[in-house]
Amino acid sequence: MRPSNRQATDTPSTRQPAWHAQAACRGLDAAVFYPADDDVEAIEAAKAVCAQCPVTGPCLEHALDVREKNGVWGGCTERDRRRIIRQRRRSA
Repeated sequence: MRPSNRQATDTPSTRQPAWHAQAACRGLDAAVFYPADDDVEAIEAAKAVCAQCPVTGPCLEHALDVREKNGVWGGCTERDRRRIIRQRRRSA
């Protein structure tokens, strides 16, 4: 098992990863990142925010580590993340 990339900020009550403070999505309505599976336009809008984000790598790793089932994380949908997990299992 590999170590987690997650790190808590200085305020344990918030339990936010350290990278969250730099995220492009910070302060945006979270609903943007939880579009319906068949709403391609909304998914692309969420991914566009991620494309401008300096912390997509840690964000995606967080979603993979905790097996996040919903939403766009690190520029990847749930389907994208499942594919990444399968690929990593095959290459391990």
